[in-house]
Amino acid sequence: MLNNKTILVTGGTGSFGHQFVSYVLEHYEPKKIIIYSRDEYKQFVMQNEYRQHPQFSKLRFFIGDVRDKERLYRAFEGVDYVIHAAAQKQVPACEYNPMEAVKTNINGAMNVIDAALERGIKRIVALSTDKAVNPINLYGGTKLVSDKLFVAANAYAGIKDINFSIVRYGNVAGSRGSVIPFFRNIIAQGGKSLPITDYKMTRFWISLDEGVKLVIKALQEAKGGETFISKIPSFKVTDLAQAMLPGCEMPEVGIREGEKLHEVMVTKEDSLLTYEYEKHFIVYPHFEWWNPDRIQAGGKKVEEGFEYSSGTNTEWLSVEEIRERLKTVEEH
Repeated sequence: MLNNKTILVTGGTGSFGHQFVSYVLEHYEPKKIIIYSRDEYKQFVMQNEYRQHPQFSKLRFFIGDVRDKERLYRAFEGVDYVIHAAAQKQVPACEYNPMEAVKTNINGAMNVIDAALERGIKRIVALSTDKAVNPINLYGGTKLVSDKLFVAANAYAGIKDINFSIVRYGNVAGSRGSVIPFFRNIIAQGGKSLPITDYKMTRFWISLDEGVKLVIKALQEAKGGETFISKIPSFKVTDLAQAMLPGCEMPEVGIREGEKLHEVMVTKEDSLLTYEYEKHFIVYPHFEWWNPDRIQAGGKKVEEGFEYSSGTNTEWLSVEEIRERLKTVEEH
């Protein structure tokens, strides 16, 4: 599907962008991949990482901000697919700088949508987060609005061959600011105990590679307005601590502001429009313009009141399984 296509990734120098570019260059023959981001140094570093790659000539590094609609119009010229990964994600930073988060996560989303409609982009996939589900912090609130904007954008497509869809997942294993690098840092400094915010806390486990594959699935299968969610295992944070430092003490230090006990990907309210497939869920839009004929075959409607939460998941990682997975986790 991506062969001979031009793909643009907003926020393309981030961890997702790196993994996406590597995966696409390994498995496809794209016409061009445009890395769109505002940090020229990160672009310089990424350029050097790929300079010896046999498909390096297909990469374009485009400096720009999603807040700048005119720059997006320029960057989107001749593009087939857009992956919208740019966002301000750091929860405390968003709380302290709320208008900056709004400018990037909400106004930026609107600019991407407008530019995509005007430039005739065919497929747009926006990355979402579990924090957008029943949000309790500003980051989650801005991403909820962003998700709503991308779903509603399909109503403005008219006769154009264009659709907007969403991919939702939680913290990627090993991502900056997440628990794995935090624990690793304590262990590297000789620490003998790992602090646990709450003994009941659970999380989903997803790798960057799994996140990239879900995005490509959305590009291939979306009709417009769907939210794709991977079926992935859960783990207890206490089990993660024991996998990383067996026998360690685990003082309970209390949950932080804006933090949830469990990650929720599908709410009970969403269950009315959610279908379960072999390896993923799809939440379909609830609008008059949505045609039920677009529901993919092979799925089963979930029961009313169903909730996909890391705390009530049916698949769990044991301490040993976590330890095995940690061997392949790189910090990014």
